[in-house]
Amino acid sequence: MLLSERKQDLPKRIAIATLGTRGDVQPYIALAVELMQRGHSVVIGAPSDFREFIISHGIEYCDLGSNIQSFLTTSRFEVAVSKNSLLSMPSLLAQGQQMVKRAAQASWKMAQRADAIIVNMNTTFGVDIAEALHIPAIMTALQPLDVTSEFPYCTYYGPSFGPVFNRLSYTAMNVQQGYFDLPRNRFRRSVLGLKARRTVGFSKDNYGNHLPMLYAFSDEVSPRPKDWPRSAVITGFWKLEDRASWEPDEAFRKFLAAGEAPVYIGFGSMPFRAKKNSELVIEAAARWGGRIVVSRGWGGITANELPDNIFAVENAPHDKLFNYVKAVVHHGGAGTTASGLYAGKPTFILPQTVDQPYWGRRVHELGCGPAPVRLQKITVDTLVGALRDLTETPSYAAAAERMSATLHAERGAERAVDEIEGVMQYFSVAQRRPTKRFRFSSTRRSA
Repeated sequence: MLLSERKQDLPKRIAIATLGTRGDVQPYIALAVELMQRGHSVVIGAPSDFREFIISHGIEYCDLGSNIQSFLTTSRFEVAVSKNSLLSMPSLLAQGQQMVKRAAQASWKMAQRADAIIVNMNTTFGVDIAEALHIPAIMTALQPLDVTSEFPYCTYYGPSFGPVFNRLSYTAMNVQQGYFDLPRNRFRRSVLGLKARRTVGFSKDNYGNHLPMLYAFSDEVSPRPKDWPRSAVITGFWKLEDRASWEPDEAFRKFLAAGEAPVYIGFGSMPFRAKKNSELVIEAAARWGGRIVVSRGWGGITANELPDNIFAVENAPHDKLFNYVKAVVHHGGAGTTASGLYAGKPTFILPQTVDQPYWGRRVHELGCGPAPVRLQKITVDTLVGALRDLTETPSYAAAAERMSATLHAERGAERAVDEIEGVMQYFSVAQRRPTKRFRFSSTRRSA
């Protein structure tokens, strides 16, 4: 009998803890909406930047005590990322650890009445909270993180040198885990009354058991490696249905009517090189001669005066904006990549950091756009060439349209909730861990 067919003890209260930019928050809103539709109550803990965004969907909000935009716009952060400056790292690490400390304390209060807690790589302290409260912890990720020999760690930008190299590249996660473990162990001792955590990896509990791991992306975009543990389930993207009543304003409608469909260029929530990015786009548009729509915001265009072939929009949801363009150029965040593919648009990615290099490679390997170029390495000539390639290669558009049809048939958030309900049903309080009887429902269905 499928887990979804078994009688569920409803409703449950579920806490979700996430830190990061909009792309690290929006999928969890989609998940929370689906959980609430099943009768569960949900609270999302997130940075203060996203309070209104979360509340607008009828979801209870918990402030994790950080403002991500302020953190990202510090000069030290921009220098550290864009120039790989080691001089800025100690201060940034100290700031980041303070953010984690505040978030852990707020999450501890948030989870007091919860039946389960959902966490990600940035909020692994939730695993410790689950241990203290004797409730299940469910790990999630928006990019592939389990070690595999099939491809290197998602932050790596460069060629693969084979299976051994691929597996070794994941040691970078151990460095990141060490960054989180120091405040995490203090939190375990001082707040939770637990012993220091063993070194078992971020995706395992303190007993060394694999945590349930839900991957919020499509198996069609990033196929499941054959050497992943059974605990890892790819559910499909957690797509948030846009409730905004956004439509092109009069000025944008006039721009759209004045010529062929434009290409979208945006840099997501990464506010690096804003002035240089603006100059780059303006000069490339002049040389290319095509039409461009750009976004303002955290990582958007800063120029106030733009030529006639460039139009700037503010706070336009990608799901709607992309319907008015013929191709997209962006930083390669998981959410923006998914939006472009859902819309069936050829895509060129300019990765900057984190998992963006991986999604850039995947878009190119899927035939949906040119090979990615790091934003730090982009030149006007390179961008002009990529824009021509992107808009003049019919196979890119055809591949993107096929992928769009596939993604629209998936129900990622629904499948994720099936898994979450299964975890809660089979979790054993007495053992303080999932029972040996537990198996992932979707893994069994797809076998």
